[in-house]
Amino acid sequence: MRLQRLAETDRAAVSFVLDGTPVAALEGDSLLTAILAHDGYLRVSEFGDGLRAGFCLMGACQDCWVNVEGGGRVRACTTPLTGGMRVSRRIVQP
Repeated sequence: MRLQRLAETDRAAVSFVLDGTPVAALEGDSLLTAILAHDGYLRVSEFGDGLRAGFCLMGACQDCWVNVEGGGRVRACTTPLTGGMRVSRRIVQP
């Protein structure tokens, strides 16, 4: 199940690339919101077979790491989306 937007749907569209696929989100979204609004998961757990969608949603738990081209590993819940970002859900260890 994807994240369903209930408010602020009139914000401007922003394009980014997720795992090689062009995706649209809304201006002001965090990476976490943009990814979950597009797809039902943030990443695949490296400790099991489950899909993950973040946990604390405030940057404390380490569950929402994604890779941003040119920016490295970032927390999706606290990173603002910017147009043209290239994001990979595949975790690359530092």
